[in-house]
Amino acid sequence: MKITEIETLTRGPLAVVRVRTDDGAEGIGQAAPYEADTTVRVLHTMVAPMFLGRDPWDAEALVDECLRTHYKLASSFLHRAVAGVETALWDVMGKAAGRPVCQLLGGRARATVPMYASSMSRTISPEDEAERLGGLIAEQGFRAVKIRVGEAMGRDGDAAPGRTERIIGHLREVLGPDADLSADANGGFSVPRAIRVGRMLEEHGYFHFEEPCPFPDLEATAQVAAALDIAVSGGEQDFSLPQFNRMIATRSVDIVQPDIGYIGGVSRARKVAVLAEAAGIPCTPHCANDSLLRVFSLHLAAAMPSCIHPQEWSIETTPWTQDVYGPMPQVTDGAVPVPTAPGWGIELLPSFVHASDHALSRL
Repeated sequence: MKITEIETLTRGPLAVVRVRTDDGAEGIGQAAPYEADTTVRVLHTMVAPMFLGRDPWDAEALVDECLRTHYKLASSFLHRAVAGVETALWDVMGKAAGRPVCQLLGGRARATVPMYASSMSRTISPEDEAERLGGLIAEQGFRAVKIRVGEAMGRDGDAAPGRTERIIGHLREVLGPDADLSADANGGFSVPRAIRVGRMLEEHGYFHFEEPCPFPDLEATAQVAAALDIAVSGGEQDFSLPQFNRMIATRSVDIVQPDIGYIGGVSRARKVAVLAEAAGIPCTPHCANDSLLRVFSLHLAAAMPSCIHPQEWSIETTPWTQDVYGPMPQVTDGAVPVPTAPGWGIELLPSFVHASDHALSRL
């Protein structure tokens, strides 16, 4: 089996990838969203030439070779582009084997994957947020939810004056003692401010505190984690495996959150999950939208023993992720069944294919 074509389908901030082989096999993948046009240029100029003519079953080795070759140009865009091709190769392999990707990753560690309802909004009021999350708990059976606090990379700012303090207590009051509540600061706080917010979260019985400090400053996150009893999580923005190793080895976080699209694909995210398992740290892959990355993350979480907590399920509806693929996974009683169809178990919708801008690299 040999890779003969790598095609990108771009629509807005989304870039989907199709890989074809000389025996007629086809797999679909996706790069991390946003700035898709730049990612696609990197994919066709730097990544595709290193995969064409190669065996898709060598996916992990090909990713490693590509990243080592471009070591002087390591960047988020390179890893995003690699992820687009690599995730398509897993689909090819799964279809060829007649198995879902999760089984190729080590087998189903669980029959269903529990999810937490993840809010992406800082513009919503505490009252409206509590109402919509309460509705999702009642309708879809979520047992865990996550809200946004502070302002992303905000240097102790807040989306609205006093919003952080108001929403933390209000959510607990409205949703009651049985809901597992978490909060995401997206790197918005300095160490002292993060510790004060973390203690507030502890007071109200929150489950975990995500990215309290800017992600490049691992030492700051480590200080916050050491000062608090609440679990501190991080890692979604990172794509360096040595950085994840430092994060885990130094216990800078209590939960590690690799993103398949950012880190360079499933193979590399799996390595982080294995590192976490060896260190006794849970892994909760980051997944902030309902694009194909949701499906990839579902397979990874189904296979990895370290993915013991509810996984991230964005509750936002984004226009650019609609009418792309099917069937879309659905939450029932707070969980999603583990996929059983070969590969990713999804297909692109013809309407998306026709509406996309196409680019092709061919052997």
